[in-house]
Amino acid sequence: MHVQPFALERFQSEWEHLVRFNLSESGVHPLSVRQLLEDDAAALAAVLDAPLIYTQTNGTPALRARIAALYPGASAAHVQVTNGGSEANFLTAWRLVQPGDEVVVLVPTYMQVAGLVGAFGATLREWPMVRDEAAGRWRPDLDRLVSLVGPKTRAIVLCTPNNPTGARLTAAELDAVAAVAAAQGAWVICDEIYRGAELDGVASPSMWGRGERVIVTSGLSKAYGLPGLRVGWAVGPPDLIASLWAYHDYTSIAPGALSDQLAVAALEPLRRSALLARTQGILRENLPRVEAWLASCGHAFEWIRPEAGAFLFVRYAHAVNSTVLVTRLRDEESVLIVPGDHFGMDGYLRLGAGEHAGHVLDGLARFKAFLDRL
Repeated sequence: MHVQPFALERFQSEWEHLVRFNLSESGVHPLSVRQLLEDDAAALAAVLDAPLIYTQTNGTPALRARIAALYPGASAAHVQVTNGGSEANFLTAWRLVQPGDEVVVLVPTYMQVAGLVGAFGATLREWPMVRDEAAGRWRPDLDRLVSLVGPKTRAIVLCTPNNPTGARLTAAELDAVAAVAAAQGAWVICDEIYRGAELDGVASPSMWGRGERVIVTSGLSKAYGLPGLRVGWAVGPPDLIASLWAYHDYTSIAPGALSDQLAVAALEPLRRSALLARTQGILRENLPRVEAWLASCGHAFEWIRPEAGAFLFVRYAHAVNSTVLVTRLRDEESVLIVPGDHFGMDGYLRLGAGEHAGHVLDGLARFKAFLDRL
């Protein structure tokens, strides 16, 4: 098996700690352990006294119960806890995708599963989203989906709310995806890691419960502001989840003991609501400021306002490759943003807007100085 380098992750990990202004992230400014538990001295003390043991490898019963409560009708048996949502995606793809299969992936997207399909001996079939200017949103082309799905289709993979567009699929659109998959006996793998990071505060529709062959992956990184916990999960039929546990035994084995304990605290209902409200407040403050900056650049950018996520996906007018542009910006101004190339869409950029407002605006000011020279 040969795996192609994951361009986006390698790019960020190599440079994000070396630049002065990192605008490449898709989540909000992370919380500290003290901030997470500032209202509960006993819980903070319990973390400090916790033994650094191996935890139950599929996640402790307490954590799986908290996660299951987010998905109507689910129990702890429906949940596999992983080290980040990325491991949940990897395990699911590893378990399901076989040589000779076809996998339909909604694009643009976070390219993890798309990059794994070929390594697992399957064929990737891209399902492009439509930039619907009249509706003011990126949307799935459901007619195109019907033409892409066939007897060899093992899975339909989507991310909603979507990275990098910030679009969220409607309930009717998710029902249509489920129907197309069911007609061919295909699975639906839905990455919902940005669910909870909506600008309007209304939770996005979930794929959960829309079919017998549905797997939802998520985690505490993006909407919750807790990426360093590295806690993710897959939720699906118990028999499939039991098999994922066997695959998990071959990867990272178990979640970290402190991460498991802190995740239980984070998903306590009142604290969970406060975490999501914090994220949504940051987005409502920052995104209009970034849009105002974009507008101040004249005709240099076009964009559709995101519905969720701490980023904007913008099309630029300059006649330069996106990777060349962001490399020069990084070298000349110490500002890091994500090139559209990392989503298979040259001519676009993903601008992170989840850091402190002053940090974001200072970084954009440097970007503007760079554009003036360019």
